[in-house]
Amino acid sequence: MGNEAKGAVRDGKNRYQGKILLETSELIFRCPDYRLKIAFSEIRSVKVVEGELRVETSAGAKIFEVGEAAEKWREKILHPKSRVEKLGVKKGTPVRIVGEDEGGFQKELKAGKADILAAQDSTAAEATFLFANTSSALAKVTTFAKKLKSAEALWIVYPKGRKEITENLAISAGRRAGLKDVKVVGFSATHTALKFVLPRAKR
Repeated sequence: MGNEAKGAVRDGKNRYQGKILLETSELIFRCPDYRLKIAFSEIRSVKVVEGELRVETSAGAKIFEVGEAAEKWREKILHPKSRVEKLGVKKGTPVRIVGEDEGGFQKELKAGKADILAAQDSTAAEATFLFANTSSALAKVTTFAKKLKSAEALWIVYPKGRKEITENLAISAGRRAGLKDVKVVGFSATHTALKFVLPRAKR
């Protein structure tokens, strides 16, 4: 996933071993005994000392032991890419939106001057974003997979933490449609995006 590491967090005198994730706008730690989420907007300062990411907020200091990734993560926290940039959408990129937009994504695309296509538009799109808030919405994957050519991408955007639609279901839907999953991105605090492309043999 790139922005995920096995490490530890120190909170005062306590130290917890688990998984650390650097999402689009927040830093997350998870283990059976302790969970922590810090939004970038809450961070007053962030420093790197010998592989440790030292994060200061109004609630106090937290130390993330992430090793060699520490400096890279500090830069991403201080200078985060926009969601559109993380998804590889540039000015003029033809993008198709399928389903109900989440979190003002279309507004961000318009601000970045992407070329937004309607779901029914037959024009080729470099990226199609399929918003699937239920497992039944995954039935559309096959339809839009058939439209892909060359290195065009189909992104499945689905909600986190729901039993009726999981990462495994989204991956299975893409693979059944003949696609290959190549990337996962934290789309928002509530949604995840999976990127699918045609296998090289089919391009």
